[in-house]
Amino acid sequence: MSATADPAVPAVRHDAVHAALAAGARPPRPSALQHCLAYGWRGMLKIKHVPEQLLDVTVTPVMFLLMFTYLFGGAVAGSTGEYLQYLLPGILVQTILFTTVYAGVTINTDMTKGVIDRFRSMPVWRPAPLAGALLGDVVRYALAGLVTVVLGLVLGFDAEGGPLGVVAGMALIIAFAFGLAWVFTTIGLVLRSPNAVMNTGFMGIFPLLFLSNIFVEPSTLPSALEWFVGVNPISHLVEATRELMAGTADTGGILLVLAEAAVLTAVFAPLTARLYGRAG
Repeated sequence: MSATADPAVPAVRHDAVHAALAAGARPPRPSALQHCLAYGWRGMLKIKHVPEQLLDVTVTPVMFLLMFTYLFGGAVAGSTGEYLQYLLPGILVQTILFTTVYAGVTINTDMTKGVIDRFRSMPVWRPAPLAGALLGDVVRYALAGLVTVVLGLVLGFDAEGGPLGVVAGMALIIAFAFGLAWVFTTIGLVLRSPNAVMNTGFMGIFPLLFLSNIFVEPSTLPSALEWFVGVNPISHLVEATRELMAGTADTGGILLVLAEAAVLTAVFAPLTARLYGRAG
């Protein structure tokens, strides 16, 4: 017996259904930059829901700047005011570079919790979660730098290079930090726990920061340490930042720092991407 159509049910008009589904123009596919910005915004939302994450970029620079200025300023430079002029650009560098360690901690946390597996199953540009997370960290770098500079100005720091010199100095540090952060994302994909990444990261960056020209003039150090300080890329960054904030910037020093940041990115970004492709 053949089936007959129920007169109470209207017949389906396929042309009407097709017209309804195709009523609007198909939205364009998101670009790689849009993918990166989306993952960067993810990092901002994490801070919104857990604002305690900002303690390291707000409390730490205040503590270091006050402690070193008023405990050691008189002994090192003869007065706290003179030492502040020397110290603040270095503390600015130290504060922002410390924050880069958390790039590795974040990627390791995503890996150990299975979030990376979810990202890899999504139709997005493959490196977007990595690059987006680092772009989101730029906001943390800028906030840490802003807190340090504002406190320094309150204490009496004289930025002879003016606002432009201060902004240029912070931009140079952030550019170097972006390159350095790739080192820690590589570490984050190699080690097996966030605590291991944090401990390894700080153990690696502490000697580089303290064996630099942040706190004392290299000429006051033993010859072997003076040589190491002279070749330390962080010393190059501190010197270029001091010159920018003092209005005596040297193009050669700035280009050297940018070249070192580019080398870090060129070496560790592909390595991170390769490890990320194998993760899971």
